Amino acid sequence: MTKLIDLSMEVSGDMMVFPRVARPVLAMLESWEEFATNIGAAQYGTTWLTAHYVAVLGDHVGTHVDSLRHMRKDAPGPEGIPLEYCYGDGVVLDFSDKPVGYGITVADLQSALQKIDYTLKPLDIVLIQTGASRYNTEMRYLTDHCGMTGPATHWLLDQGIKMAGIDAPTFDRPVKSMFETKEFWPAHQVMIEREYYHLENMINFDALPGPVGFKVAVFPIKWKGTTAAPVRAVALIEA
Repeated sequence: MTKLIDLSMEVSGDMMVFPRVARPVLAMLESWEEFATNIGAAQYGTTWLTAHYVAVLGDHVGTHVDSLRHMRKDAPGPEGIPLEYCYGDGVVLDFSDKPVGYGITVADLQSALQKIDYTLKPLDIVLIQTGASRYNTEMRYLTDHCGMTGPATHWLLDQGIKMAGIDAPTFDRPVKSMFETKEFWPAHQVMIEREYYHLENMINFDALPGPVGFKVAVFPIKWKGTTAAPVRAVALIEA
């Protein structure tokens, strides 16, 4: 039997989003009764059919994966993310004890792996736990977390990692912290020269049975030419 754990945020009009990212707009286009009437079925006595919503959703809203086009103007969007990168063995590295604004180093990654007695292998999906998802409905979600550095991201890629995720609104340190040191999105900038993908706004790392021993599925919507795409991220645990 396979147990499934949802690693994705709910999407709603009042959700927390990254600065300068518009909240989604979810509006009913036709009610159940309106559809029945407008399609012509109501005149035959069928007055209740299917309702329809229209959703206006940015590519960086909720749990999503950044494509190479996020950092490269001429690169493919989510439609170019290889499917084999989107399903694999999950590994949680816990940095929730790090202070706000801290930049995760190569030594931190190595120490976290040593702590769980695990050696990364190519195409593992690495999940960076900051603890921020525990308060992702509050304003402090945007400011109170640690994040990856450029060298640490390069090191993951050197181990054969192509997909990583974080339970925070950005893979890097918070915007406020980056402005304090004048270092802007160094982990994202790795995408300019190397192929890798990361997910943001993940949740429920605490619900996983341990740091390893589970699969992760993070398939994006096949949006063409956008800089990111929504993902329904799920962990699969064989009972």
